[in-house]
Amino acid sequence: QVHLVESGGGLVQAGGSLRLSCTASGRTFGDYSMGWFRQAPGKEREFVAAISRSGGNTEYADSVKGRFTASRDNAKNTAYLQMNSLKPEDTAVYYCAGRNGPYYGVSDVYTGKGYYGYWGQGTQVTVSS
Repeated sequence: QVHLVESGGGLVQAGGSLRLSCTASGRTFGDYSMGWFRQAPGKEREFVAAISRSGGNTEYADSVKGRFTASRDNAKNTAYLQMNSLKPEDTAVYYCAGRNGPYYGVSDVYTGKGYYGYWGQGTQVTVSS
């Protein structure tokens, strides 16, 4: 199985940027479709972004489209979430998640929490107004 560790969270002013990293160990990182989710206090964990095993396909929640970019470097066993134009409503704990099959469809991106079997511990992102 794969072990995932997020980093890069912190406190930033509205309009600022952060880049989250998710580093994997234990298995071949390129075998895993990856997702990013977030959970604000009192709210359910929600989908943010997903990226296919090859990195060729991505999908985003409407609330972050045009501001966030998911990417990965399989040689470095790391997935990234570049977050620009941050808003106070982006404040949450951000989690990366990994999925190692079965694979559905052509795009190899998954937006539902239930598709993922491996989760990191989360990293706090706080955006001040």
